[in-house]
Amino acid sequence: MASFRRFHPDDLDKFSKCNLDPLTETYDLSFYLQYFAKWPSLFQVAEDPSGNIIGYIMGKLESSPEYFKYSEHYLPWHAHITALTVAPEARRLGIGKILTENLEVAAEAGDAWFVDLFVRKSNTRAINFYKSMGYSVYRVVKDYYGDNVNDPTAHGEDAYDMRKPMSRDKTLKHIREDGRSHDVQPEDVF
Repeated sequence: MASFRRFHPDDLDKFSKCNLDPLTETYDLSFYLQYFAKWPSLFQVAEDPSGNIIGYIMGKLESSPEYFKYSEHYLPWHAHITALTVAPEARRLGIGKILTENLEVAAEAGDAWFVDLFVRKSNTRAINFYKSMGYSVYRVVKDYYGDNVNDPTAHGEDAYDMRKPMSRDKTLKHIREDGRSHDVQPEDVF
């Protein structure tokens, strides 16, 4: 049985079980600590009875900068899932779902319009997971990832920008049914 709590800086020494997955981004220490300092309610961990970190989610609340205000790519106040990972031995136990639901509760408390995330187009397991939780593809970000895990000779890999509306978005203004047909470049995404 896992317990869930906010991240503490000493948890960084316990992330290795989660970060060994090739689809999990590993960041430098300052990046994790920035999230801890700025968005503590959106950075949570799952811990097993022995104190091992077996999953975590990092998120933030943000909007596009003011100079994007009149751009078609402007993003209003929203929550963003930067990373969600669960250790291989703890998968299929609902840990990712609970971590995501906890972040969504914090997003609602922060009055976000939606929660968004980027996922590799080839990561069908993650895409299906997010779909099962009410997320849908809003747009395709071409060559978002600098590497391609399926073809090392390719330039990069596209990402799906997936979104789930929060209660503030009563008219569902910030999602679309045909998101897979809307391509953007990485520089259009903030």
